[in-house]
Amino acid sequence: MYAVIQTGGKQYRVKQGDVVKVETLSADAGQQIEFDKVLMVQTDSGLKVGKPFIDGGKVTATIKAHGRHPKVKIVKFRRRKHYMKQAGHRQNYTEIQITGITA
Repeated sequence: MYAVIQTGGKQYRVKQGDVVKVETLSADAGQQIEFDKVLMVQTDSGLKVGKPFIDGGKVTATIKAHGRHPKVKIVKFRRRKHYMKQAGHRQNYTEIQITGITA
């Protein structure tokens, strides 16, 4: 059984027990959260697709930790022009573990 959920402007394919890094959520570690924007659920009985979301569909998860992704380097460079600019970026994330899926 798996589901496709939407959070933080992105879509994730999850199943029970998965650990997923999603965009930052405003909740503390160890807290239970629910995702009600369920786009699709695959069960033993078949596939349910929402228009756009499934009525009554819910995915529960536990927040494991908050963190930051590795640094992404940005380099702008023009050869022979004495121009080089460097920057870096680290995106925040929330690590969650999926505990249940209901359609």
